[in-house]
Amino acid sequence: MTSEEGDGGRALRPAVLRVVDTLAVAVGMVLAHAARYDDSAEPMNIVGLVIGVVVAAAVFLAVATALRLHQGRHALGSADEFRTLAVAVGSATLAVLALDFVTGSARLMPLSVPVVGGLIAFVVTIGYRAIVAARVLAAAPPRAGRRTLVFGAGAAAQQLIRSMIWDDSGHLPVGLLDDDPAKRHLEIKGVRMLGGREDIAAAAARTEAEVLIIALPSAESDLVRDVSERAVAAGLTVKILPKISDLLDRKGIGIRDVRDINIADLLGRRQVETDVKQISGYLRGKRVLVTGAGGSIGSELTRQIHSEGPAELMMLDRDESALHALQLTLFGEARLDLPQAILADIRDGEALRRLFEERRPEVVFHAAALKHLNMLEQYPDEAWKTNVLGTLNVLAAATAVGVDHFINVSTDKAADPVNVLGRSKRLAERLTATFGQHATGRFLSVRFGNVLGSRGSVLETFAAQIARGGPVTVTDPEVTRYFMTIPEAVQLVIQAGAIGADGEALVLDMGTPVRIADVAEQLIKLEGRPIEIRYTGLRPGEKLHEELFGAGEHDERRAHPLISHCAVPAFSLDAVEQIRTAHGMDDFVATEDAKPLPLERAAQLNGVTR
Repeated sequence: MTSEEGDGGRALRPAVLRVVDTLAVAVGMVLAHAARYDDSAEPMNIVGLVIGVVVAAAVFLAVATALRLHQGRHALGSADEFRTLAVAVGSATLAVLALDFVTGSARLMPLSVPVVGGLIAFVVTIGYRAIVAARVLAAAPPRAGRRTLVFGAGAAAQQLIRSMIWDDSGHLPVGLLDDDPAKRHLEIKGVRMLGGREDIAAAAARTEAEVLIIALPSAESDLVRDVSERAVAAGLTVKILPKISDLLDRKGIGIRDVRDINIADLLGRRQVETDVKQISGYLRGKRVLVTGAGGSIGSELTRQIHSEGPAELMMLDRDESALHALQLTLFGEARLDLPQAILADIRDGEALRRLFEERRPEVVFHAAALKHLNMLEQYPDEAWKTNVLGTLNVLAAATAVGVDHFINVSTDKAADPVNVLGRSKRLAERLTATFGQHATGRFLSVRFGNVLGSRGSVLETFAAQIARGGPVTVTDPEVTRYFMTIPEAVQLVIQAGAIGADGEALVLDMGTPVRIADVAEQLIKLEGRPIEIRYTGLRPGEKLHEELFGAGEHDERRAHPLISHCAVPAFSLDAVEQIRTAHGMDDFVATEDAKPLPLERAAQLNGVTR
């Protein structure tokens, strides 16, 4: 039996169910009419009955077709199908009642007849579906595969269990688990509820399960982490359904959507709510440019902006291979001869100026930057050239053409910076605030921490070390960092562009800081073999704990629950000119009062050796 037949004879539904449902409407009307006149001396109005039956059947078929009741929109016997059925039968009943009122004294039938007839029709149609569904389930083929527990008993679990039963999945559902007490007696397709997360070990022993699937696409990382740890302790292999946002283009959820759990699931599965109208308002139909478009953040920015329907999307990067890969993922082909891919270096101010004058972007996301802390400690001049002077070049070009929005992508290391990366990005924030004072558009920065899966991130390093068999190196047992997923960070960056004001740094809520040692341990657990963790000590410029806010900054959330607003002090125009002519960070270090001190004094105050 195919999966299509197994889901209630889907291939027969357009014909068989349409006939059965239409007959049920007609029979319901006839039975109600006969019952009304059973003990009455009043003669039946056969003509009225015939007209009523024809009208009811016609309206039912019209509404059912419009709602695609018989085209497989809903699973057979599902609550969604019953609701659609109720709308179609109710519409037929109301149509006959309306016709009866219109005919006045010469009514087709008593008013009770279409009401009772509609109820009979509805009961008959859902009864038929219940019988068919029960027979289909009873006729299910013998099931085999890895014995599997499903955590979560919502709509996703129902679709997943159906898929495991009817598809060649290699999984046999043997039990349900859910923390909701209201679902303690729930049963899905013969799979019974066995308790909550605290019962995982007992359920695994009782059912001899090998696998646990977390069927909660909207689950927070805390829940995923807790359930995963309990399942691993019970000897189960843990798998998971992707987030809802990753399933939006699917018609349904099935066993093929299930994947292995990864560190992003354990650290960053928050569901971020964005105001689509705000986002569309400043992106749709606009010319948008993304610098650093080939990087981890830039490429995800480009993908999400592309979905908002900009008039033109310009992807700027100095790495031609990154642009090639980005176009391939966006358009299915890498047409590097087309104008949306721009090969340019933000260090080249004159080239940027010509480009902006020619293309006239209206919205700019500035994501191009050097970001590896330890590398920049060795080569501070490179941070100066890219993160400071490069940002200055982009700001100057954007101001010259009057962009509407300029969003500078910053980092949590800019809060009370102690390293080259943080100082260079703090200068970029202040330059953005400075240009915001003198430009017509809205200029702001967005600050966040480590993103899961970005190139060169600690997770990438750990994965490479684990693949080699270890050791996994961690700087300090107590070191913590903030983490969020790339899509989550980018959603909030785009949202921030809609709500931020000139001169602000918008700080994204990174959740709770995570011990890096815990991350290493979680990755090693996922690997399933013993690997050593070696502590190496903090390196120059590294903090034990990162901060999201600097001295004097406050956590003020005016427009979005996950975005804080902080004022950034601007530079004087003289200070900007000093930046233009300085040869590096140790030639220019400004204080927070926006008034540059003599270079020698500024260097002393900031602990910089000239």
